[in-house]
Amino acid sequence: MQICVKDLKKSFEVKGGGLLKKKSKLEIKAVENVSFEVEKGEIVAFIGPNGAGKSTTIKMLTGIIQPTCGSISVAGFNPSVDRKKLAYSIGCMFGQKSQLYMHLTVRDSYKLLCSIYDMNKQEAEEKIEEISNLFKINELLDKTVRKLSLGQRMICEIAGSILHDPEIIFLDEPTIGLDIFAKTRIREIIKKMNKEKGTTIFLTSHDLGDVEALCDRIIIINNGTIVTDESIEELKSKYLSSKVIKISYDHEIVAKKLDYNVQRIEQNQIELIADTNKTNIGDLLSYFTSIGNIVDIQISSTPLEDVIKKIYEERR
Repeated sequence: MQICVKDLKKSFEVKGGGLLKKKSKLEIKAVENVSFEVEKGEIVAFIGPNGAGKSTTIKMLTGIIQPTCGSISVAGFNPSVDRKKLAYSIGCMFGQKSQLYMHLTVRDSYKLLCSIYDMNKQEAEEKIEEISNLFKINELLDKTVRKLSLGQRMICEIAGSILHDPEIIFLDEPTIGLDIFAKTRIREIIKKMNKEKGTTIFLTSHDLGDVEALCDRIIIINNGTIVTDESIEELKSKYLSSKVIKISYDHEIVAKKLDYNVQRIEQNQIELIADTNKTNIGDLLSYFTSIGNIVDIQISSTPLEDVIKKIYEERR
């Protein structure tokens, strides 16, 4: 088992507010009785709303902070005791924090990372060449990091995080701020890395597209506790089959009774909800095409917050 977490808890003490409560302290329970396991080679999504306990859990898994109580094993190490040894077995990539050096070239940043992981010059050069070929970033190696586009930098960040061949990689919002083409490229790279190197991926993201495209399994945390832990196929079947569809026409739509679950008709736009488990999308589009000339269609999944709220209410 690559990751094993049992009865994990983390509490913080903060000062109380008010003039008469300067010396009082409040206990904030960031993580409460969290338990899960991740097998080698799995791609697992660990998601939840802001403040749910995701970052706190990841910091405990990587040894940045220590748990209040509970047990953790990552790649066979206890992060609280063996943080330095663990660092050689894991890689981390955080979407809003760079591990590359903005004033250096990508190649020089990689050389510095290799030296941190005790590689000699020849090992570093061989590893940089191998990673560059895997990620197809040879033309970026001699560019200064600050001159890269966001999409290029994110690819180089992920590549940098596996220079030392980690068994597990923690990815926090790897596609944040990217356009659809860059997102697709990042997802392809993550899947390729998992397939060719057998790397275990522990992913956090607010983008359901990342989760659906990459993950075998999803763990949802809310208010510091695990809300659900199940396969992505089970979750999609239960909660992600509903799509919000907005159809715009080149003319105003006259309000009338329509087939399907139409929620709103406003001037030239119709908004409806379709359950893809029960509705044939081809038939749906044919029906709404018969009403008039369509100029735009927008399809979106159920917001993650709504999914979490629904699951949480069911479990409660």
